[in-house]
Amino acid sequence: MNLAQTSPEELAGARPVAQHCAELTANGPQPEERSEHLRSWCRDLGLELAGELEQLFSGGKLQVNVSQPEMLAGRAVFEKIGPVAVNCLLRCGARGQTALLSLDCATAIALTDCSFGGEGQIPDQIPPHLPRSAAMLVEKFAGTIAQVITQTNGTAERKWGDVLVRSESVTRLKPFDPAAQIALFALTMIKDGLAQWEASIAIATDQLDDLLPGIEAKGAGAPRRSGPSDPMTSAFAAMPVRLEAILGTFELTLAQLDRLRPGDTIPLTIARELPLLVDDQVLARGQIGNVDNAMALRVVRLERSV
Repeated sequence: MNLAQTSPEELAGARPVAQHCAELTANGPQPEERSEHLRSWCRDLGLELAGELEQLFSGGKLQVNVSQPEMLAGRAVFEKIGPVAVNCLLRCGARGQTALLSLDCATAIALTDCSFGGEGQIPDQIPPHLPRSAAMLVEKFAGTIAQVITQTNGTAERKWGDVLVRSESVTRLKPFDPAAQIALFALTMIKDGLAQWEASIAIATDQLDDLLPGIEAKGAGAPRRSGPSDPMTSAFAAMPVRLEAILGTFELTLAQLDRLRPGDTIPLTIARELPLLVDDQVLARGQIGNVDNAMALRVVRLERSV
């Protein structure tokens, strides 16, 4: 249609059938408004994290700084994190908003050392696999961050902040599309002005406004998702989840652990039903057996829904 040759009457007739893009008609926040909300959110997030994370460490004063975000493509975030790191996908809201927390293995071990009363110095040598004590500390650390992010929104409840899954490979975790625009926040933690640790939080920009208090990203008429989504049809349906079947558990004193040497024998009591765990939470219980000459676990009872 040539608008220069179109009469007012013809334009008036076309008006009722005109279709408008929702992205153009939505009343989203202006850039300067979003920047101000981001500055406030980073400041408040750092203050809240300092108070909450101090409880994981042995006394002392913790300072947490959250930087203004660096806007990158998802693949650039993957490159920054590297092929091996401690990566946790966090759920940070009732509508399924997610964030990616990443820190290197050396930092995870230093944080664990600090939680047990050490100085929290970055180790010179890193074990090939993250020790179980460090893995447990990371779960608590990441869960606390997820809950604080959820609370700083001002509307979501703390229960909606938790760890969905953890992996050493960020590309295997698939937290977001490599082509998506991502806001990457640097997280700096300083204890007693001495020990310093670094981590990062990555959030897809299309979810960021939902996490900022006072920001409404969508127009007034935009539909909101009601009720929980079906996990089998969601974007997370193909995400790999690590499960553990615990054959037996036992306790040793710190002195016995220090004296442990190759060749020592530790008696195990195998329960009738073995627990099947997801992120240290019992999902089901099963009985040990064999399938095709290989050890297998037959699920006999579910403890909780996935």
